[in-house]
Amino acid sequence: MTVRLRPHHLLCMLTFVGEGYSPAFVANYRRLAGRLSAGEPIEIVSGPDDICAPLLSDEDAHCFGASVAGRDAAALADIACLLGRELEIGAVIASDPALFEKMRRAFSAGLTRRACTGCEWSSLCDRIAGDDYAGALVMKISRSETGPGISARLRA
Repeated sequence: MTVRLRPHHLLCMLTFVGEGYSPAFVANYRRLAGRLSAGEPIEIVSGPDDICAPLLSDEDAHCFGASVAGRDAAALADIACLLGRELEIGAVIASDPALFEKMRRAFSAGLTRRACTGCEWSSLCDRIAGDDYAGALVMKISRSETGPGISARLRA
């Protein structure tokens, strides 16, 4: 099985700490965080994905909006550049510690943040990234397991 994610959710998952739009949304996202942390592959999809699922009964859900599609395009381009390969809808990528570490370093450095412009969660994500992803629920390896945190390695 794969976790189906729209491109900008590849960035959102980096800073997910258990906050969200509703209790159902958070519970669903926590389940998906567990699946990703267990190494389940990620399939890149167009439009609403597994994270969006609890919101889709609302016909006005922002998941269908043009601004979200713009976020997806920006995120897909930035992540493809970061990974050094073409990414397109339908691509499947491995969910592993090396991927998350690389994506978190780039996110902290602002290299993959174009999709975040105007996002209501941006300040929360800034805080989580600035605190070396403390409390992040998707494949976060504790500092005791890795030595210096991401921030320390970026400064080195």
